[in-house]
Amino acid sequence: MSLTQWGVALVGCTTLLLTACTVVDLDENGKPIIPADPQAKASFDNQTPEQIAQQTWQSRVLDAAQQHALDDSTLNTRLKAPSSTAESVFVRLTSQIEKVNIGNGRENSIVMRVNDTSVTIQIGPVMRGNAIRDATGFKFEDFTNQVQFAQLSRAYNREAVKHLPAVDESWYGKKATVLFAVTLNAGKPENAAALALQQEAQ
Repeated sequence: MSLTQWGVALVGCTTLLLTACTVVDLDENGKPIIPADPQAKASFDNQTPEQIAQQTWQSRVLDAAQQHALDDSTLNTRLKAPSSTAESVFVRLTSQIEKVNIGNGRENSIVMRVNDTSVTIQIGPVMRGNAIRDATGFKFEDFTNQVQFAQLSRAYNREAVKHLPAVDESWYGKKATVLFAVTLNAGKPENAAALALQQEAQ
């Protein structure tokens, strides 16, 4: 190879190296800012359960519920052929409201029917259970601070209430669509918690 050919090859290699380089921004101390690995596990070490609930509400709850919610037919199948272990799932149900339980303390609810099964769905202001947290797929081992995991259910339940409309007796008998999380335990729906609720045109 001639000297000229070596020069061309060297320039080509240098160009490839420069092309492959990625410009990295520097922080105020002149140190490179390494972008977060999108595949890395989220770290909630320094966050309160309320902060975690607010930060993940859209992606881990609402978006996931919209994409993976069971319909009434699938829910009915799950209830008639229950899993050997309790499981929490998202459900979207459009049905007539059979009962409105309000005014008896702070644990208000509505009752809707899935075929021959009545489902009581909590609407707050107080909700109980772990259905929302567990339906998101969060596991105990996702948290180094286990108190966060234990308290995340309560934080999610409180966050859910913020997004629900005010419900009164006038909702009785109305057709409505509700997106909710529920724990299926031995063929029974437990601790159903509403995430979104709206009346449908009659």
